[in-house]
Amino acid sequence: MSRSTRAAGRRSAPRASRSKHRSQRARTTSKAIGLTLLSALVPGSGLIMGGRTKLGAFVLTITGGLLLVAAYVGLTQRNSVLELAVSPRQLLIATAAVVVLGVLWIWVVVASHKLLRPVTMTYTGRLAGSMFVGLLCFAIAVPTTVAAQTVMAQRDLVGSVFQSEDNSKSATRPKVDKEDPWAKTPRLNLLLLGADDGADRTGVRTDTVMVASIDTKTGDTALISLSRNWMRMPFPEGSPLHKIYPDGYWNPDLGNVEQPEFYLDSMYDNVPKQHPGALGATDNMGADVVKLAAGAALGLDIDYYMQINLAGFRKIIDAIGGITVNVSYKVPIGGDYGSGPGTRGAKKPSGYIQPGPNQKLDGYHALWFARGRYGLSDPSRQERQRCTIHALVNSVNPATLVTKYQQIASASKDLLRTDIPQEILPAFIELGMKVKGAKVANVDLDKRKNFPTGKNPDYSAMQELVEKAIAPKTKPIASTPSSTTTKKPGSGTTKKPVKATPTPGAAQDLNDACAYDPTQTGTN
Repeated sequence: MSRSTRAAGRRSAPRASRSKHRSQRARTTSKAIGLTLLSALVPGSGLIMGGRTKLGAFVLTITGGLLLVAAYVGLTQRNSVLELAVSPRQLLIATAAVVVLGVLWIWVVVASHKLLRPVTMTYTGRLAGSMFVGLLCFAIAVPTTVAAQTVMAQRDLVGSVFQSEDNSKSATRPKVDKEDPWAKTPRLNLLLLGADDGADRTGVRTDTVMVASIDTKTGDTALISLSRNWMRMPFPEGSPLHKIYPDGYWNPDLGNVEQPEFYLDSMYDNVPKQHPGALGATDNMGADVVKLAAGAALGLDIDYYMQINLAGFRKIIDAIGGITVNVSYKVPIGGDYGSGPGTRGAKKPSGYIQPGPNQKLDGYHALWFARGRYGLSDPSRQERQRCTIHALVNSVNPATLVTKYQQIASASKDLLRTDIPQEILPAFIELGMKVKGAKVANVDLDKRKNFPTGKNPDYSAMQELVEKAIAPKTKPIASTPSSTTTKKPGSGTTKKPVKATPTPGAAQDLNDACAYDPTQTGTN
Protein backbone atom coordinates (compact mmCIF):
# COMPACT_ATOMS: atom_id res chain seq x y z
CA MET A 1 0.00 0.00 0.00
CA SER A 2 1.42 3.39 -0.98
CA ARG A 3 2.18 6.12 1.54
CA SER A 4 -0.53 8.35 0.03
CA THR A 5 -3.18 5.63 0.39
CA ARG A 6 -2.35 5.06 4.08
CA ALA A 7 -2.51 8.81 4.72
CA ALA A 8 -5.87 9.03 3.03
CA GLY A 9 -7.15 6.18 5.24
CA ARG A 10 -6.00 7.95 8.38
CA ARG A 11 -7.74 11.16 7.28
CA SER A 12 -10.97 9.33 6.48
CA ALA A 13 -11.23 7.65 9.92
CA PRO A 14 -12.07 10.84 11.88
CA ARG A 15 -14.52 11.79 9.15
CA ALA A 16 -16.28 8.41 9.52
CA SER A 17 -16.44 8.86 13.30
CA ARG A 18 -17.81 12.35 12.98
CA SER A 19 -20.33 11.12 10.41
CA LYS A 20 -21.51 8.39 12.77
CA HIS A 21 -21.76 10.90 15.63
CA ARG A 22 -23.79 13.24 13.44
CA SER A 23 -26.12 10.40 12.43
CA GLN A 24 -26.78 9.67 16.09
CA ARG A 25 -27.71 13.28 16.73
CA ALA A 26 -29.58 13.77 13.46
CA ARG A 27 -32.95 12.61 14.74
CA THR A 28 -36.28 14.38 14.94
CA THR A 29 -37.56 16.06 18.09
CA SER A 30 -40.44 13.60 18.38
CA LYS A 31 -38.07 10.64 18.18
CA ALA A 32 -35.80 12.22 20.80
CA ILE A 33 -38.81 12.68 23.10
CA GLY A 34 -39.81 9.04 22.61
CA LEU A 35 -36.30 7.84 23.43
CA THR A 36 -36.24 10.11 26.49
CA LEU A 37 -39.45 8.47 27.69
CA LEU A 38 -37.80 5.08 27.20
CA SER A 39 -34.81 6.26 29.24
CA ALA A 40 -37.19 7.21 32.08
CA LEU A 41 -38.81 3.78 32.01
CA VAL A 42 -35.50 1.92 31.58
CA PRO A 43 -32.82 4.10 33.22
CA GLY A 44 -29.52 3.84 31.34
CA SER A 45 -30.97 2.99 27.92
CA GLY A 46 -30.98 6.65 26.85
CA LEU A 47 -27.33 7.08 27.82
CA ILE A 48 -26.39 4.05 25.70
CA MET A 49 -28.30 5.33 22.66
CA GLY A 50 -26.75 8.75 23.16
CA GLY A 51 -23.22 7.39 22.89
CA ARG A 52 -22.32 7.12 26.61
CA THR A 53 -22.20 3.34 26.41
CA LYS A 54 -20.17 2.56 29.53
CA LEU A 55 -22.09 4.98 31.76
CA GLY A 56 -25.41 3.76 30.36
CA ALA A 57 -24.48 0.12 30.89
CA PHE A 58 -23.46 0.92 34.47
CA VAL A 59 -26.78 2.68 35.22
CA LEU A 60 -28.74 -0.12 33.53
CA THR A 61 -26.88 -2.76 35.55
CA ILE A 62 -27.46 -0.89 38.83
CA THR A 63 -31.17 -0.48 38.00
CA GLY A 64 -31.59 -4.17 37.21
CA GLY A 65 -29.64 -5.14 40.30
CA LEU A 66 -31.79 -2.99 42.58
CA LEU A 67 -34.97 -4.47 41.11
CA LEU A 68 -33.69 -8.03 41.58
CA VAL A 69 -32.60 -7.33 45.16
CA ALA A 70 -35.98 -5.72 45.93
CA ALA A 71 -37.83 -8.72 44.47
CA TYR A 72 -35.65 -11.19 46.37
CA VAL A 73 -35.99 -9.38 49.69
CA GLY A 74 -39.74 -8.90 49.26
CA LEU A 75 -40.35 -12.55 48.41
CA THR A 76 -37.89 -14.32 50.71
CA GLN A 77 -36.89 -11.92 53.50
CA ARG A 78 -40.27 -11.00 54.95
CA ASN A 79 -38.97 -10.66 58.49
CA SER A 80 -36.27 -8.25 57.36
CA VAL A 81 -38.87 -6.08 55.63
CA LEU A 82 -41.03 -6.06 58.77
CA GLU A 83 -38.03 -5.14 60.91
CA LEU A 84 -37.26 -2.28 58.54
CA ALA A 85 -40.86 -1.06 58.74
CA VAL A 86 -40.72 -0.70 62.54
CA SER A 87 -37.14 0.47 63.10
CA PRO A 88 -36.89 4.29 63.36
CA ARG A 89 -33.19 4.26 62.46
CA GLN A 90 -33.64 2.04 59.40
CA LEU A 91 -36.67 4.05 58.32
CA LEU A 92 -34.55 7.21 58.38
CA ILE A 93 -31.95 5.51 56.18
CA ALA A 94 -34.72 4.31 53.87
CA THR A 95 -36.04 7.88 53.54
CA ALA A 96 -32.60 9.16 52.54
CA ALA A 97 -32.23 6.29 50.05
CA VAL A 98 -35.59 7.08 48.43
CA VAL A 99 -34.66 10.75 48.01
CA VAL A 100 -31.21 9.96 46.57
CA LEU A 101 -32.62 7.43 44.10
CA GLY A 102 -35.28 9.92 43.00
CA VAL A 103 -32.68 12.65 42.38
CA LEU A 104 -30.42 10.26 40.43
CA TRP A 105 -33.38 9.08 38.35
CA ILE A 106 -34.19 12.67 37.40
CA TRP A 107 -30.51 13.31 36.53
CA VAL A 108 -30.48 10.26 34.23
CA VAL A 109 -33.58 11.51 32.39
CA VAL A 110 -32.17 15.03 31.91
CA ALA A 111 -28.73 13.76 30.83
CA SER A 112 -30.28 11.27 28.41
CA HIS A 113 -32.39 13.96 26.75
CA LYS A 114 -29.38 16.22 26.28
CA LEU A 115 -27.55 13.40 24.49
CA LEU A 116 -30.56 12.33 22.41
CA ARG A 117 -31.95 15.66 21.23
CA PRO A 118 -31.08 16.87 17.67
CA VAL A 119 -28.02 19.07 17.16
CA THR A 120 -30.12 21.78 15.62
CA MET A 121 -33.59 22.37 17.00
CA THR A 122 -36.25 24.94 16.34
CA TYR A 123 -37.51 27.06 19.21
CA THR A 124 -40.75 25.06 19.19
CA GLY A 125 -38.88 21.76 19.28
CA ARG A 126 -36.62 22.92 22.11
CA LEU A 127 -39.65 24.15 24.08
CA ALA A 128 -41.54 20.88 23.49
CA GLY A 129 -38.53 18.84 24.60
CA SER A 130 -38.00 20.93 27.72
CA MET A 131 -41.67 20.72 28.68
CA PHE A 132 -41.74 16.96 28.20
CA VAL A 133 -38.60 16.47 30.29
CA GLY A 134 -40.10 18.73 32.95
CA LEU A 135 -43.24 16.58 33.03
CA LEU A 136 -41.16 13.42 33.34
CA CYS A 137 -39.17 14.93 36.20
CA PHE A 138 -42.39 15.98 37.89
CA ALA A 139 -43.82 12.47 37.43
CA ILE A 140 -40.74 11.08 39.17
CA ALA A 141 -40.52 13.73 41.89
CA VAL A 142 -44.14 13.40 43.07
CA PRO A 143 -44.12 9.67 43.95
CA THR A 144 -40.60 10.04 45.33
CA THR A 145 -41.80 12.79 47.66
CA VAL A 146 -44.91 10.84 48.65
CA ALA A 147 -42.82 7.73 49.33
CA ALA A 148 -40.36 9.70 51.48
CA GLN A 149 -43.21 11.36 53.40
CA THR A 150 -44.91 7.99 53.95
CA VAL A 151 -41.72 6.43 55.30
CA MET A 152 -41.21 9.42 57.61
CA ALA A 153 -44.85 9.17 58.76
CA GLN A 154 -44.23 5.53 59.64
CA ARG A 155 -41.05 6.49 61.52
CA ASP A 156 -42.93 9.20 63.40
CA LEU A 157 -45.73 6.78 64.28
CA VAL A 158 -43.39 4.05 65.52
CA GLY A 159 -41.34 6.52 67.55
CA SER A 160 -44.41 8.22 69.05
CA VAL A 161 -46.49 5.16 69.98
CA PHE A 162 -44.03 2.32 70.49
CA GLN A 163 -41.06 2.68 72.79
CA SER A 164 -38.09 0.37 73.05
CA GLU A 165 -38.05 -1.93 76.06
CA ASP A 166 -35.05 -0.08 77.51
CA ASN A 167 -36.75 3.32 77.19
CA SER A 168 -40.13 2.41 78.68
CA LYS A 169 -41.42 1.10 82.00
CA SER A 170 -44.23 -1.33 82.69
CA ALA A 171 -45.28 -3.18 85.84
CA THR A 172 -47.08 -5.93 83.92
CA ARG A 173 -45.22 -6.47 80.63
CA PRO A 174 -43.92 -10.04 80.16
CA LYS A 175 -40.34 -10.93 79.34
CA VAL A 176 -40.16 -12.65 75.95
CA ASP A 177 -37.58 -13.89 73.48
CA LYS A 178 -37.26 -11.00 71.02
CA GLU A 179 -36.24 -13.37 68.22
CA ASP A 180 -39.33 -15.57 68.67
CA PRO A 181 -41.79 -13.85 71.04
CA TRP A 182 -44.52 -16.48 70.67
CA ALA A 183 -42.33 -19.56 71.19
CA LYS A 184 -43.70 -20.01 74.72
CA THR A 185 -46.93 -18.09 74.17
CA PRO A 186 -49.67 -20.27 72.62
CA ARG A 187 -52.19 -17.46 73.16
CA LEU A 188 -51.53 -13.74 73.25
CA ASN A 189 -53.96 -11.79 75.44
CA LEU A 190 -54.28 -8.15 74.42
CA LEU A 191 -56.29 -5.64 76.45
CA LEU A 192 -58.18 -3.11 74.32
CA LEU A 193 -59.15 0.12 76.06
CA GLY A 194 -61.42 2.83 74.68
CA ALA A 195 -60.69 5.89 76.81
CA ASP A 196 -63.06 8.84 77.03
CA ASP A 197 -61.46 12.05 78.30
CA GLY A 198 -63.90 14.50 76.75
CA ALA A 199 -64.65 17.97 78.09
CA ASP A 200 -67.75 16.63 79.87
CA ARG A 201 -65.70 14.06 81.80
CA THR A 202 -63.54 14.38 84.91
CA GLY A 203 -60.36 12.41 84.31
CA VAL A 204 -60.22 9.40 81.98
CA ARG A 205 -62.95 6.77 81.89
CA THR A 206 -62.37 3.48 80.07
CA ASP A 207 -65.87 3.09 78.68
CA THR A 208 -64.74 0.23 76.46
CA VAL A 209 -62.78 -2.67 77.96
CA MET A 210 -62.20 -5.76 75.84
CA VAL A 211 -59.72 -8.61 75.73
CA ALA A 212 -58.59 -10.16 72.46
CA SER A 213 -57.25 -13.66 73.08
CA ILE A 214 -55.28 -14.65 69.97
CA ASP A 215 -54.01 -18.08 68.97
CA THR A 216 -50.45 -17.23 67.93
CA LYS A 217 -50.25 -20.13 65.45
CA THR A 218 -53.54 -19.71 63.59
CA GLY A 219 -54.57 -16.13 64.35
CA ASP A 220 -58.01 -17.28 65.54
CA THR A 221 -59.24 -14.65 67.98
CA ALA A 222 -61.76 -14.65 70.82
CA LEU A 223 -63.13 -11.23 71.79
CA ILE A 224 -64.33 -10.84 75.37
CA SER A 225 -66.18 -7.71 76.50
CA LEU A 226 -66.16 -6.57 80.11
CA SER A 227 -69.01 -4.41 81.41
CA ARG A 228 -67.98 -0.94 82.47
CA ASN A 229 -70.13 -1.10 85.63
CA TRP A 230 -68.59 -4.24 87.13
CA MET A 231 -67.69 -3.83 90.81
CA ARG A 232 -65.43 -5.90 93.08
CA MET A 233 -62.90 -6.32 90.27
CA PRO A 234 -60.31 -8.77 91.65
CA PHE A 235 -56.54 -8.51 91.59
CA PRO A 236 -54.21 -11.52 91.28
CA GLU A 237 -52.73 -12.91 94.47
CA GLY A 238 -49.23 -11.59 94.97
CA SER A 239 -50.10 -8.22 93.47
CA PRO A 240 -49.66 -5.20 95.78
CA LEU A 241 -53.22 -4.20 94.88
CA HIS A 242 -54.55 -7.56 96.10
CA LYS A 243 -53.23 -6.69 99.55
CA ILE A 244 -55.07 -3.36 99.41
CA TYR A 245 -58.29 -4.81 97.97
CA PRO A 246 -58.37 -8.50 99.03
CA ASP A 247 -62.12 -8.70 98.28
CA GLY A 248 -61.94 -6.80 95.02
CA TYR A 249 -62.20 -3.14 94.13
CA TRP A 250 -65.16 -1.74 96.08
CA ASN A 251 -65.98 -0.06 99.39
CA PRO A 252 -67.55 -2.54 101.87
CA ASP A 253 -68.49 0.34 104.19
CA LEU A 254 -71.06 1.54 101.65
CA GLY A 255 -72.81 -1.82 101.55
CA ASN A 256 -74.09 -3.77 98.56
CA VAL A 257 -75.18 -0.75 96.53
CA GLU A 258 -74.09 0.73 93.21
CA GLN A 259 -70.73 2.45 93.68
CA PRO A 260 -69.90 4.29 90.43
CA GLU A 261 -66.48 5.36 91.70
CA PHE A 262 -65.64 1.67 92.10
CA TYR A 263 -66.84 0.59 88.66
CA LEU A 264 -64.40 -0.98 86.24
CA ASP A 265 -64.48 2.15 84.07
CA SER A 266 -63.25 4.28 86.99
CA MET A 267 -60.25 2.12 87.96
CA TYR A 268 -57.94 3.54 85.30
CA ASP A 269 -58.20 7.01 86.80
CA ASN A 270 -59.00 6.40 90.47
CA VAL A 271 -56.56 3.70 91.59
CA PRO A 272 -53.39 5.58 90.53
CA LYS A 273 -54.70 8.65 92.37
CA GLN A 274 -55.58 6.66 95.49
CA HIS A 275 -52.39 4.55 95.57
CA PRO A 276 -49.66 6.26 93.54
CA GLY A 277 -46.60 4.09 92.99
CA ALA A 278 -48.27 0.95 94.32
CA LEU A 279 -47.11 -1.06 91.31
CA GLY A 280 -43.62 0.40 91.10
CA ALA A 281 -42.10 2.06 88.04
CA THR A 282 -44.55 2.28 85.15
CA ASP A 283 -45.35 4.71 82.34
CA ASN A 284 -49.11 4.11 82.61
CA MET A 285 -50.25 2.84 85.99
CA GLY A 286 -53.92 3.12 85.01
CA ALA A 287 -53.47 0.65 82.16
CA ASP A 288 -51.46 -1.71 84.36
CA VAL A 289 -54.24 -1.62 86.97
CA VAL A 290 -56.88 -2.58 84.40
CA LYS A 291 -54.60 -5.27 82.92
CA LEU A 292 -54.24 -6.92 86.32
CA ALA A 293 -57.94 -6.64 87.18
CA ALA A 294 -59.28 -7.77 83.79
CA GLY A 295 -56.89 -10.71 83.75
CA ALA A 296 -57.88 -11.80 87.25
CA ALA A 297 -61.59 -11.45 86.44
CA LEU A 298 -61.32 -13.63 83.31
CA GLY A 299 -58.63 -16.03 84.51
CA LEU A 300 -56.11 -14.83 81.92
CA ASP A 301 -52.63 -13.35 81.97
CA ILE A 302 -52.89 -10.11 80.00
CA ASP A 303 -49.70 -9.57 78.03
CA TYR A 304 -50.07 -6.08 76.56
CA TYR A 305 -52.59 -3.29 76.22
CA MET A 306 -53.63 -1.00 73.39
CA GLN A 307 -55.44 2.18 74.40
CA ILE A 308 -57.20 4.52 72.01
CA ASN A 309 -58.81 7.85 72.74
CA LEU A 310 -62.40 7.71 71.47
CA ALA A 311 -62.00 11.01 69.63
CA GLY A 312 -59.00 9.45 67.90
CA PHE A 313 -61.08 6.43 66.92
CA ARG A 314 -63.30 8.77 64.93
CA LYS A 315 -60.29 10.21 63.10
CA ILE A 316 -58.91 6.78 62.24
CA ILE A 317 -62.26 5.66 60.79
CA ASP A 318 -62.37 8.81 58.66
CA ALA A 319 -58.77 8.22 57.55
CA ILE A 320 -59.58 4.77 56.14
CA GLY A 321 -62.72 6.05 54.43
CA GLY A 322 -65.33 4.70 56.87
CA ILE A 323 -66.52 1.22 57.84
CA THR A 324 -69.44 -0.93 56.73
CA VAL A 325 -71.70 -2.40 59.43
CA ASN A 326 -75.15 -3.91 59.78
CA VAL A 327 -77.47 -1.77 61.90
CA SER A 328 -80.25 -4.01 63.19
CA TYR A 329 -82.05 -1.41 65.34
CA LYS A 330 -82.02 2.35 65.93
CA VAL A 331 -78.84 3.47 67.67
CA PRO A 332 -78.98 6.81 69.54
CA ILE A 333 -76.60 9.67 68.87
CA GLY A 334 -75.96 11.28 72.25
CA GLY A 335 -78.49 11.33 75.04
CA ASP A 336 -78.05 11.29 78.81
CA TYR A 337 -80.39 10.18 81.57
CA GLY A 338 -78.75 12.45 84.14
CA SER A 339 -79.97 11.25 87.54
CA GLY A 340 -82.89 9.57 85.80
CA PRO A 341 -85.34 10.13 82.92
CA GLY A 342 -86.92 13.55 83.19
CA THR A 343 -84.51 14.77 85.85
CA ARG A 344 -82.14 17.70 85.72
CA GLY A 345 -79.27 17.06 83.33
CA ALA A 346 -81.22 14.52 81.29
CA LYS A 347 -80.95 14.99 77.52
CA LYS A 348 -82.63 13.15 74.70
CA PRO A 349 -80.55 11.91 71.74
CA SER A 350 -79.90 14.45 69.00
CA GLY A 351 -80.69 11.80 66.41
CA TYR A 352 -80.48 8.13 65.56
CA ILE A 353 -78.56 5.86 63.22
CA GLN A 354 -81.38 4.17 61.35
CA PRO A 355 -81.55 0.39 60.84
CA GLY A 356 -80.31 -1.13 57.60
CA PRO A 357 -77.86 -3.71 56.23
CA ASN A 358 -74.36 -2.86 54.98
CA GLN A 359 -74.37 0.77 56.05
CA LYS A 360 -71.25 2.81 55.36
CA LEU A 361 -70.51 4.95 58.44
CA ASP A 362 -68.06 7.81 58.75
CA GLY A 363 -66.02 8.36 61.90
CA TYR A 364 -68.70 10.37 63.71
CA HIS A 365 -71.48 7.84 63.15
CA ALA A 366 -69.17 4.83 63.67
CA LEU A 367 -68.23 6.25 67.07
CA TRP A 368 -71.88 6.58 68.10
CA PHE A 369 -72.69 3.16 66.67
CA ALA A 370 -70.07 1.78 69.06
CA ARG A 371 -70.89 3.85 72.14
CA GLY A 372 -74.58 4.86 71.90
CA ARG A 373 -76.57 3.45 74.84
CA TYR A 374 -79.55 5.76 75.53
CA GLY A 375 -82.48 3.37 75.93
CA LEU A 376 -80.34 0.35 75.05
CA SER A 377 -78.67 -2.37 77.12
CA ASP A 378 -74.98 -2.71 77.93
CA PRO A 379 -74.73 -6.16 76.24
CA SER A 380 -76.09 -4.72 72.98
CA ARG A 381 -73.55 -1.91 73.21
CA GLN A 382 -70.74 -4.40 73.80
CA GLU A 383 -71.84 -6.40 70.78
CA ARG A 384 -71.81 -3.27 68.62
CA GLN A 385 -68.31 -2.48 69.86
CA ARG A 386 -67.11 -5.93 68.82
CA CYS A 387 -68.80 -5.54 65.44
CA THR A 388 -67.13 -2.15 65.01
CA ILE A 389 -63.69 -3.66 65.60
CA HIS A 390 -64.55 -6.52 63.24
CA ALA A 391 -65.59 -4.03 60.55
CA LEU A 392 -62.45 -1.97 61.12
CA VAL A 393 -60.20 -5.02 60.63
CA ASN A 394 -62.08 -5.95 57.44
CA SER A 395 -61.87 -2.38 56.09
CA VAL A 396 -58.09 -2.15 56.26
CA ASN A 397 -56.59 -3.53 53.04
CA PRO A 398 -53.29 -2.95 51.21
CA ALA A 399 -54.85 -0.41 48.83
CA THR A 400 -56.19 1.63 51.74
CA LEU A 401 -52.87 1.52 53.57
CA VAL A 402 -50.93 2.64 50.48
CA THR A 403 -53.23 5.50 49.50
CA LYS A 404 -54.19 6.78 52.95
CA TYR A 405 -51.31 5.75 55.16
CA GLN A 406 -50.17 9.27 56.01
CA GLN A 407 -53.66 10.19 57.24
CA ILE A 408 -53.90 6.95 59.25
CA ALA A 409 -50.47 7.47 60.81
CA SER A 410 -51.21 11.10 61.61
CA ALA A 411 -54.50 10.17 63.28
CA SER A 412 -52.89 7.33 65.23
CA LYS A 413 -49.69 8.75 66.67
CA ASP A 414 -51.27 11.14 69.20
CA LEU A 415 -54.22 8.91 70.07
CA LEU A 416 -52.71 5.50 70.78
CA ARG A 417 -50.88 4.29 73.88
CA THR A 418 -49.42 0.85 74.39
CA ASP A 419 -46.76 -1.11 76.25
CA ILE A 420 -45.88 -3.22 73.20
CA PRO A 421 -42.11 -2.71 72.77
CA GLN A 422 -40.55 -1.82 69.42
CA GLU A 423 -38.39 -4.93 69.49
CA ILE A 424 -41.30 -7.34 68.90
CA LEU A 425 -43.32 -5.24 66.45
CA PRO A 426 -42.37 -7.44 63.45
CA ALA A 427 -43.87 -10.44 65.23
CA PHE A 428 -47.02 -8.41 66.00
CA ILE A 429 -47.38 -7.41 62.35
CA GLU A 430 -47.12 -11.04 61.24
CA LEU A 431 -49.67 -12.05 63.86
CA GLY A 432 -51.97 -9.25 62.70
CA MET A 433 -51.83 -10.65 59.16
CA LYS A 434 -52.91 -14.03 60.51
CA VAL A 435 -55.78 -12.46 62.47
CA LYS A 436 -57.13 -10.69 59.39
CA GLY A 437 -57.58 -14.00 57.57
CA ALA A 438 -58.63 -16.07 60.59
CA LYS A 439 -61.80 -16.61 62.59
CA VAL A 440 -62.84 -13.86 65.01
CA ALA A 441 -65.41 -14.94 67.59
CA ASN A 442 -67.31 -13.47 70.51
CA VAL A 443 -67.36 -15.09 73.95
CA ASP A 444 -70.71 -14.79 75.73
CA LEU A 445 -70.22 -14.40 79.50
CA ASP A 446 -73.92 -15.07 80.27
CA LYS A 447 -75.05 -11.74 81.72
CA ARG A 448 -78.36 -13.01 83.08
CA LYS A 449 -76.69 -15.65 85.20
CA ASN A 450 -73.28 -14.19 86.04
CA PHE A 451 -73.85 -10.44 86.26
CA PRO A 452 -77.52 -9.41 86.14
CA THR A 453 -76.19 -6.21 87.72
CA GLY A 454 -72.61 -5.06 88.10
CA LYS A 455 -72.65 -5.09 91.90
CA ASN A 456 -71.36 -8.62 92.47
CA PRO A 457 -70.42 -10.48 89.27
CA ASP A 458 -69.66 -14.20 89.45
CA TYR A 459 -66.07 -14.04 88.24
CA SER A 460 -65.40 -17.74 88.89
CA ALA A 461 -68.23 -18.76 86.57
CA MET A 462 -67.03 -16.37 83.88
CA GLN A 463 -63.49 -17.74 84.16
CA GLU A 464 -64.87 -21.21 83.40
CA LEU A 465 -66.69 -19.87 80.34
CA VAL A 466 -63.55 -18.16 79.05
CA GLU A 467 -61.43 -21.28 79.62
CA LYS A 468 -63.96 -23.35 77.70
CA ALA A 469 -64.11 -20.87 74.82
CA ILE A 470 -60.37 -20.63 74.23
CA ALA A 471 -59.54 -24.30 74.86
CA PRO A 472 -57.94 -26.03 71.83
CA LYS A 473 -60.66 -27.46 69.61
CA THR A 474 -60.66 -31.14 68.66
CA LYS A 475 -61.72 -31.97 65.13
CA PRO A 476 -65.16 -33.59 65.00
CA ILE A 477 -65.62 -36.99 63.36
CA ALA A 478 -66.73 -36.50 59.78
CA SER A 479 -70.32 -37.48 59.10
CA THR A 480 -72.15 -38.07 55.87
CA PRO A 481 -73.61 -34.75 54.79
CA SER A 482 -77.30 -34.60 54.13
CA SER A 483 -78.35 -33.54 50.68
CA THR A 484 -79.49 -29.95 50.45
CA THR A 485 -81.01 -27.94 47.69
CA THR A 486 -79.60 -24.51 47.00
CA LYS A 487 -81.38 -21.81 45.10
CA LYS A 488 -79.66 -19.55 42.68
CA PRO A 489 -79.23 -15.97 43.87
CA GLY A 490 -82.28 -13.92 43.08
CA SER A 491 -84.61 -16.87 42.51
CA GLY A 492 -87.66 -17.40 44.68
CA THR A 493 -88.25 -15.72 48.03
CA THR A 494 -85.59 -14.89 50.57
CA LYS A 495 -86.12 -15.99 54.14
CA LYS A 496 -85.35 -13.58 56.91
CA PRO A 497 -82.06 -14.58 58.55
CA VAL A 498 -82.44 -16.16 61.96
CA LYS A 499 -79.64 -15.49 64.43
CA ALA A 500 -79.03 -18.41 66.75
CA THR A 501 -78.94 -17.67 70.46
CA PRO A 502 -75.32 -18.07 71.53
CA THR A 503 -74.51 -20.74 74.09
CA PRO A 504 -72.82 -19.26 77.18
CA GLY A 505 -69.10 -19.85 76.93
CA ALA A 506 -69.26 -20.83 73.27
CA ALA A 507 -67.31 -18.69 70.85
CA GLN A 508 -69.77 -17.24 68.34
CA ASP A 509 -68.38 -16.26 64.94
CA LEU A 510 -68.57 -12.47 64.60
CA ASN A 511 -69.75 -12.79 61.01
CA ASP A 512 -72.90 -14.37 62.45
CA ALA A 513 -73.11 -12.14 65.51
CA CYS A 514 -72.83 -9.00 63.36
CA ALA A 515 -75.23 -10.09 60.63
CA TYR A 516 -78.28 -7.93 59.91
CA ASP A 517 -81.21 -9.03 62.07
CA PRO A 518 -84.19 -6.63 62.12
CA THR A 519 -85.82 -8.67 64.91
CA GLN A 520 -83.28 -7.31 67.40
CA THR A 521 -84.25 -4.43 69.66
CA GLY A 522 -80.98 -3.72 71.47
CA THR A 523 -82.74 -3.61 74.83
CA ASN A 524 -81.99 -7.11 76.10
